[in-house]
Amino acid sequence: MNEQAHTAPAGARQGTGDFGTSLAQASILVVDDEPGMRNFLLKVLAPRCRQVEAAPDCTAAAALLDRHHFDIVILDNVMPGKNGLEWLREQRAIGFFADAILITAFADLETAIEALRAGAVDFVLKPFRSNQILNAVARSLDRQQLRRENFLLRHELATDQAAGRTGLVGCSMRLEDIRATLKKVAPLPTPVLFTGDTGTGKEVAARTLHAMSDRADRPFVAVNCATTSPDIIAAELFGDVSGHAEAPEGRRDGLLLHASGATIFLDEIADLPLPVQGMLLRVIDEMRLRPFGSEREVPLNLRFIFATNKDLAAAVEAGSFRADLYHRINVLNIHMPPLSEHPEDIPELASLFMSQISHQLGRPPLALGEDVLLNLATYDWPGNVRELRNLIERSLILGEFPPEFAGGAADYCPENPDTLACVERRHILRILEACGGNRAEAARRLGVSRKTIDRKCAMWNV
Repeated sequence: MNEQAHTAPAGARQGTGDFGTSLAQASILVVDDEPGMRNFLLKVLAPRCRQVEAAPDCTAAAALLDRHHFDIVILDNVMPGKNGLEWLREQRAIGFFADAILITAFADLETAIEALRAGAVDFVLKPFRSNQILNAVARSLDRQQLRRENFLLRHELATDQAAGRTGLVGCSMRLEDIRATLKKVAPLPTPVLFTGDTGTGKEVAARTLHAMSDRADRPFVAVNCATTSPDIIAAELFGDVSGHAEAPEGRRDGLLLHASGATIFLDEIADLPLPVQGMLLRVIDEMRLRPFGSEREVPLNLRFIFATNKDLAAAVEAGSFRADLYHRINVLNIHMPPLSEHPEDIPELASLFMSQISHQLGRPPLALGEDVLLNLATYDWPGNVRELRNLIERSLILGEFPPEFAGGAADYCPENPDTLACVERRHILRILEACGGNRAEAARRLGVSRKTIDRKCAMWNV
């Protein structure tokens, strides 16, 4: 007997009622040798689920699993040739990524224990009513969602992803241009590569992109390729089913599988080992995943974002980064500028960090007076935004800014017009006035770069 397939149109699906919203998006495989039971389950499930298929025996069921991914497999235990639990053990050895619900008319404690050992998540006795099987399916889908959420939460806590959730801060032209680019690419599935020095806010920009996208209500999963051991990063990302046929609870489902539907941010992508780069390229191209030891693939739904502070083109030339992966992820490259190139954003950043960190530490905020902001704006910030944040935190802990940033009366031009800072300010503004406000001409006359004039004017609010 041929397998049966039913896919209900979205408008034709019945309301899920008390069975949860995830039921409408579920794909289910029914495996039972009795035509009456298959038809009953199809009648109950097909109007409520995205996809329902049926198989009369284990051979047909295995063939369907080879072609499609299912969220739930409803499995009869007593069938001709091979019982359901034997088949389930075999499938887990080669890649079985669904939750199995066992249905049987012959139930005893030994069968129930055997079902749990084989990896079944629920056990339903025949005969049963429609609401019983619907409840079992809904419970299983809820458990799947909870497992994914718990896994991603543990990953987030382990990798300290609390920072960078405020979005891009600042109103400089450089950041406004970046925001405009993010807005254009946000609704698209295109991979995005963020480049720039350490501490320039690449992860913050990636989170901003995620928040602008249609995945904003899904998780943002950050992975630092430089801090994960090269020996385990492949299994961490792609999963491993080898050697776990007899202990399915020990099977490692990779981060990509748990994060399906979310946004994946791979930071320090240049440090990904070469063999893993090839595996990642295949996942990006095909949106399908084959864990280690599996003979089957699992479809994925992911948005990939990448970041690096290294020169990937040079890494390709050196042979440490695959050229095909580089061209695949370098569709849109957004360069994050160093903080010294947009000093006009320093007051807003400093104010935000002061408010956030003082609250976290339970310390009173320090005053960000004109003298302090002037000193902050004239510093080069080799560590960029991250260094600014660290300075604010260190100052809060000590209760004062370091002397080089604290300033004081000596820095105020009205009281001390002969200080070097005030003389420089008066001279630059005088030349700028003589040039009619033309900053490029003023920079030429002063023998400095236009960027220097822009930075000084921003610092003085001119």
